[in-house]
Amino acid sequence: MNRVLLAATATALAFALTGCGSDDGGAKVPSAAGGGTSASAGANAGGGGGGEDELTAYVKGQREWVTCMRDNGVDVPDPDETGQVDLSGQGLALKKNPKFIDASKKCSAKKPAVPESVEAANRPKLTPEQIKTKREYAECMQKNGAQDFPDPGPDGYGDETNSGTPGWDQSSAGAQRATRTCAPIIGAPADPPTGKG
Repeated sequence: MNRVLLAATATALAFALTGCGSDDGGAKVPSAAGGGTSASAGANAGGGGGGEDELTAYVKGQREWVTCMRDNGVDVPDPDETGQVDLSGQGLALKKNPKFIDASKKCSAKKPAVPESVEAANRPKLTPEQIKTKREYAECMQKNGAQDFPDPGPDGYGDETNSGTPGWDQSSAGAQRATRTCAPIIGAPADPPTGKG
């Protein structure tokens, strides 16, 4: 398994589990306990006409999750205009807290999945050099046995970033050979050391 895929999967998983994001000082949505609406909550949504778009639904779901967490004794911040709940100041310690773990279990059904549009808007922008490297890596993989390896999109990210799944067969001999052959392109060792123990 290559580092690109591991990083993309880890990012998607961490993002989906925590809903973490950074606060850029922009407009806020109302508090989880408060009423009313904010024009900014759906302003940047890529949804089509009519009905509740995915960003608005996500923000609403995040508010419900925050309310549930607070009802279960854990004070988490309000979501921002994209629905992100910034736990960066307390993240690791909070996630080890038994009270947080218990509340997370109780509120898991209220935690919405991160929509693709929100995830795409919050992932780091790649430099032209990084995008070029990802394209070279995809081309190498395809030429060396992993013909179904996805091409990166214009932003350098592939479908696996959005879905959290690879979208290509990693188990075939050709895919494993391609991964070893192309690893140096992304700075990974061709033959990673095996763990002991």
